[in-house]
Amino acid sequence: MSSDALPKIASLRASLTAESTPLPVRFRALFSLKHLAVTAPSHDSPEALAAIEAIAAAFSSPSALLKHELAYCLGQTHNLAAVPYLTKVLEDLAEDPMCRHEAAEALGALGDSGSLGVLAQYRDREGEDVSVKETCEIAIERIEWENSEERKQEKLRQSDFASVDPAPPMPQGEQSQTVDELRKTLMDTTKPLFLRYRAMFALRDLASPPDLPTAVPAVLALAEGFADSSALFRHEIAFVFGQLSHPASIPALTAALSNTEEASMVRHEAAEALGSLGEEEGVEETLKKFLHDKEAVVRESCIVALDMAEYEKSNEAEYALIPEVTA
Repeated sequence: MSSDALPKIASLRASLTAESTPLPVRFRALFSLKHLAVTAPSHDSPEALAAIEAIAAAFSSPSALLKHELAYCLGQTHNLAAVPYLTKVLEDLAEDPMCRHEAAEALGALGDSGSLGVLAQYRDREGEDVSVKETCEIAIERIEWENSEERKQEKLRQSDFASVDPAPPMPQGEQSQTVDELRKTLMDTTKPLFLRYRAMFALRDLASPPDLPTAVPAVLALAEGFADSSALFRHEIAFVFGQLSHPASIPALTAALSNTEEASMVRHEAAEALGSLGEEEGVEETLKKFLHDKEAVVRESCIVALDMAEYEKSNEAEYALIPEVTA
């Protein structure tokens, strides 16, 4: 990393933390900071720590959408320096449940067994928001899996996605599971959420690249997950569709966004997933319909999604890395 990284981080931090900066620019600044944190010379280098601190500084924002995205990005840094910031968000009962859920998920992604106590506390807390409880449950199982002997024995398919997911895909056995077998596990509410998530990410991997013979059947199997009773589960289906950017997911995503009775955490994720499909016919028109939605997080997601759609149609090489924008 070049010696000008610290001034660049300071400039991106100024953009990210200023409420006067347009939301799409703040998102681009955030993903730039995540990139700088991940590519820093080491986890304890000044650049890595400055980038993580810059991301965490924006938790003072009133935007639940932005704060949830900050937590997600901190969870993707592979850096335990993010743990105290995420723990603080999870412990703040005045914070939006969507942000607290994302903080718990990010702690799971970082895989530190030191987080098991706080995650168990909120999984078991009386009166806790159900999405936070469920996320803590999955995060605990992910950390336990990450540090288990079982993990060393598992053979996982090489994924096309670089993200650290809430659960790994199903392991490959002598025979790989079919789309239909995975769909049954995905929809079986008697099974632990962590196992159902493993089926979800295995289906995602069978849908990429999009010309695989299993791609469309896997997308349609995932779309059935929108019928699940858990808003957390439905929101994760939408997130996976955002990663896949497969046109076959557009009808299910459009239905989720258009359902004003649906939980805002699901609708917002559906909007962002549609943003990744911005060059497909009719997607921008759908997003524009919800720019004045009653839910702030949905409105803001549509603004960001339309910016993503613009990027998808342009020939820009990288969504995240922007010229430094001063606040």
